[in-house]
Order: sequence, then structure tokens, then C-alpha cells
Amino acid sequence: MKNKLIIFLVAGCTLLGAGCKKFLDINTDPNNPLKVKEAQVLGPVEVTTSTTVVGGLYGTVTAYWMQQLSLNQASPSIESYTITPVDANNTWSSYLYPNVFQNLNMMIDEAEQQKHHEYAAIGKALFAYNLAIAADLWGNIPYSQAFKIPTVMQPGYDKQEAIYTIIQQMLDSSLYYMAQPASKIQPGDDDYIYKGDMGLWKKFVYTLKARYYLRLSKAPGHTAAQQADNALLALQQGFGSNQDNALVSYPGTGQAENPWYMNTGDASGGVVMAQSFIDSLVSRKDPRLAIFATKGNKGNYAGRRVGDTPAADPDSFSLVNKFYAGKDANLYLSTYSEVLFIKAEATFIKQGAAAAAPVYTAAIAAHMTMLGIPVAAQQSYIASRPVLTATNALAQIITEKYVAGFLSPETYNDWRRTGYPQLKPYQDEIVKSIPRRWPYPANEMLTNPQPDQKVTVSDRVWWDAN
Repeated sequence: MKNKLIIFLVAGCTLLGAGCKKFLDINTDPNNPLKVKEAQVLGPVEVTTSTTVVGGLYGTVTAYWMQQLSLNQASPSIESYTITPVDANNTWSSYLYPNVFQNLNMMIDEAEQQKHHEYAAIGKALFAYNLAIAADLWGNIPYSQAFKIPTVMQPGYDKQEAIYTIIQQMLDSSLYYMAQPASKIQPGDDDYIYKGDMGLWKKFVYTLKARYYLRLSKAPGHTAAQQADNALLALQQGFGSNQDNALVSYPGTGQAENPWYMNTGDASGGVVMAQSFIDSLVSRKDPRLAIFATKGNKGNYAGRRVGDTPAADPDSFSLVNKFYAGKDANLYLSTYSEVLFIKAEATFIKQGAAAAAPVYTAAIAAHMTMLGIPVAAQQSYIASRPVLTATNALAQIITEKYVAGFLSPETYNDWRRTGYPQLKPYQDEIVKSIPRRWPYPANEMLTNPQPDQKVTVSDRVWWDAN
């Protein structure tokens, strides 16, 4: 566990910059760690969340597995589901646990002591957001004992079911702090998501509550009807327009580019659009196609099929267009269209297809509006979609949500939960299906062996009962 402690310290120092010299000073009492102002922690944590977690390996693996992107390289690769414990190391051991969770714990503690309610509220929201990511990737994870080093050097794992209870409690605690009197010191430009606008943070928290309620629509011990009720109630105070979208804007200058610019650029090893995604957009004459993708050198939109041998002419494939992968593109953590798709699914569960239909079409329109698609083109596309029925509604809602969630890891969670969109997985003599989870990281298995780590990537997480 000495290695794990070093990782925690070094990663935290990387995040907090100049304070490290004092933090690692041998004359400093380790039982009285350096206090860091909340404003020095918040921005770096938000960048870690957007750039190295959502826009990092987590996001790219999801985009491959959900066949939105493809890698013009020979198999095996992550695209063909070859993900190893070593691949999982950085997301767990460098980003989530030290850079996000450890630093947010420090920020929240300081905010609570100083009665800086806004920082406490944002910290709780960001902690819940990232905790859900960890639980959704690995299932059971360290939490209740995870932050007691050096008292507890090998923390046990909490069940994913318990983690989801904690997530909702954290979001409720965030709302509690938002309801407290305004503090003298509040976040502003150090908050890259909402610039300290607590009204928008409140909408984001309620949106997250709805997301995580509906995640459990098929979880053991839960009913779809109750989870839909919970989600619909939360959405009454969630996002109300695209102006509320939770996003991080990138200036596009050196070291401040959108991560998808780096993930899909020339140095990425041949990342192109996937065939199934491109073909589905072409077949439906989706006006968003030109926003998502560029044309290949043959003048058409073309994607690569999973498992094909590397193309001799990779320029024939479409690439991700600038709206999502430009240097200064926004990275979206949650959107108004997601809210409406959640509402459409919950409404379908409670009231049926006819009641869900107008919410479903509004969700499509919200995404197209975000992309700048003209109203006439929106209406034409929506009119071409099948009428929702009891038998097709869930497939239609989630498939359209998958399109609107381009490059969002939420597509993977919805696919595991509902089975949609229907994807044809890569298969060979060994691999038969898309993984249902990530392997536990090699560093974690080496330094903190636990029975939970015996699972394979084919084993389902607790809520994945589809």
C-alpha cells in the first residue's frame, strides 16, 4: 500500500500545483496537513472530471464499445473489447480516487468548517457525479474506508447498491447546502461549469438525481414504476432548456484543448467514425450527420466496421466534426435533451406510449436545437420517425437518446440497462460479446486484494439486470 499512498500524494500535488513543496516538506506534521483554499481545488477537479475522466479513457472506450467511433487498427484492441487491468489503472489510481475524491473531501471539509456553503454544495455534487462513474464501471468499490489512509491501508469494498444510496444522499446534502444563507466567499471563475451560479447547479443536481433514479429501473429490489416516479419528481426542478446544460468550455489554446480534439486527432492512432453509427444516420436522413461527422475523401459519409482489417486508405472514413472535437469545443456532462429523454422513458413507464410521444419528440428537437439544426429540418426528421407504441417505445426513446448522447458515456449505461440500441458486437474465437464492466485496476489488485476483484468483464454490475 506504500505505492498507493505515493500515488495519492503525487496525484494530489499534480492537481494542486505550487502547494506541493510545502505539502511534502519533511518538517511538516503529517497529522496536520496543509489547508488549501476551496478555489484552488474546484477548478482542477472540474478539469479532471471533464478532461481525464469523461473525456479520457472512460469516454473513448464507451465510444468504441457503443460503436460510435472505430479504431483503424488490427484487432485485438480496446475496440474489440481487449481491456486489461493495466488499462484501468489511471482512471482509478490517478484520476478518480486521488485527484477527484481525495481533493473533493478536502474541499468539502474546508467549506463546511468555514461555512462556505456554495463550495460544499458543488463539492458534494461533483463527488456524487464521479462516484456514480466509479460504481458503474466496477460495481463494488472502496468508499466508507477509502479515505482513512494511513489508519486503513487496505480499504474494503462497499456494495454498489450501498453506493447508489450514498450518491442520492450526497445530492440531497448538496441541495441542503444550497438552501443555506449565501456565504461571504463564493465560487466564481474558478467554477468552470456554471461560474458559481447556484441556481444552475441546483438544476444540475436534480437532473443527476433523475438520471441515477432511472438507472435503477431494473435493479434488484426496485421497480421501474417507483424509479420513474422518483425521476419525474426530480425533473420538475431539473434543466428547463439548453441554457442549463452542464458543460466545460475549452479555450482551444495550448494545453487547453477539448479532450476529443486529442482523442480523435492525427496522433490518436487512426480514430474514425464507426460504420453502424454512420449508416444509421444516413438511412434515417438525419440532419445531424454533418454536425457529427466529416465526409471522407470519396465525398461521402463512411464509417469503419468493427473487426475489419485496417484500411489502406483511412482518409476514406468520416472523422468526428468540430462541434464535438474542435480545439475549442464544449464537453457536455449533461444536457437538456438528456432530461427530456429521461422524462420520456419515465412517462412511458407510468402512462404509456401516447403520453410519452410529445416528450420524446421534444427531446429530439432539444438536441437538434443545441446543434443549430434549422426548425424545418427538425420537424421533417421528427415526422419521419415511427409513432411510439407499447412495443417500440423504449427502443425508439433509447436509440434516439443514444444519438443525442454522442460521445457521452451514458450511452453505455443505457445499453446495459435496456439493451438499446441493438448493436452487433465484435466476435472471434474468444470474444463473444460487449463487456458489461471494466476489470479492476492492476495497481489496486496488487496493493489491495479483495474478493470483489474476482469478477470478469462479462459479469454484470448490480443494477444491470437487463
